[in-house]
Order: sequence, then structure tokens, then C-alpha cells
Amino acid sequence: MNNLHLSPKAEEDLFEIKDYIAENLENPQAALSTVAKIIKTIRRLKEHALIGAPLSAIANIDSDYRYLVSGSYIVFYRVIDKDVFIDRILYSRRDYLRVLFADVSEDT
Repeated sequence: MNNLHLSPKAEEDLFEIKDYIAENLENPQAALSTVAKIIKTIRRLKEHALIGAPLSAIANIDSDYRYLVSGSYIVFYRVIDKDVFIDRILYSRRDYLRVLFADVSEDT
């Protein structure tokens, strides 16, 4: 079994997803079910860390990132031994590569 680690930015992403759907789209029930679905997707990584595709499958980028799709959202994560680090959860129609790698360059 793997250990899951949610980054502060991934936690913030979940809150923003919930708030946007609940407030801007005025659908609190959809907000809760969307976040619940994303969390369920993330929990699958406890048993099967490599179920997500490598990021290089969709972008010509040398990276340790893997990704899983959960509805309209993409979970970006890295696997190091028995630890799974969930770094971001981004809307699939967003320029997610720019957002993801802007975060990486800020961290270095």
C-alpha cells in the first residue's frame, strides 16, 4: 500500500473547484459530488500508484509526473518508492501544463 501526500496547492485546488461549482455555477450538490469523485480517484493510487499515464504520453516533456483524469479534472502526481505526491488538480480545459510547470519553476 502506498502513502498519499496532498500538496498545499492540490488542497487549494480542491477548495477552489468546490467553491467555483457551488458559487459561480450555483450548484452545491454538484460541487460536493465532483470533489468526492476526485478524492475517490486519488484514493485508487494507494493500491495502484502507476495506473495513471506518464505525462510524456500527452506532452513532449521529460518529467516524473503521471496523471489521472477524473471527470473534467486532471490529477498530476509523482511516485517515489511507496509515496505518491499529488501536486495539482487542474481543470482539463485550462492550460494545465503552463500552470503545472510554473509551479515547478517557482519551487526550485
